[in-house]
Amino acid sequence: MWYNNFMSAERLILEYLKKNKDKRHVVSNGVRTGFMGLPDFKFYKYQTMANNLSSLKKKGFIKEVNGVCLITYKGEDFLQKKERSILKKFTTNKTKTDPKDLLLFYDIPQGRTTLRNWLRRELISFHFEMIQRSVWVGPSPLPREFLVYIGSLGLTKNIKTFKLKKGYIAKN
Repeated sequence: MWYNNFMSAERLILEYLKKNKDKRHVVSNGVRTGFMGLPDFKFYKYQTMANNLSSLKKKGFIKEVNGVCLITYKGEDFLQKKERSILKKFTTNKTKTDPKDLLLFYDIPQGRTTLRNWLRRELISFHFEMIQRSVWVGPSPLPREFLVYIGSLGLTKNIKTFKLKKGYIAKN
């Protein structure tokens, strides 16, 4: 899906403001601008961007001066920390047609939402299908590097896998 390849709206806003922080007026080169002088981030709805701007202001990551949004030092620090903690992406040699013979359950605590969302995106890229919110089925085995990385994130105890005798067939 397209959202796997794009970053969050908040991160896009902060990176744009950081890149253009020394300009007196924030203008995008040849890109249609929307509210607050920000470029039109075409994959996000207006309301999504407005909500994210409001959230960034409340967190102190941006401020508005004379109708123009500017990134704060706190926003720049947040971006630098985020860049250091970007989660890895993995690939698989499995295809959509491979038998879905691995059942995966996870229970990641509410405070680790970023990790939970990352795991879902990775499972989708491994051609897994969601049966319920935290129950997935897909081709086995999972890539070794992925399992090692899961361990380094401290998620091993939150994820359980079971090998199915026969491949799962979705009922559409």
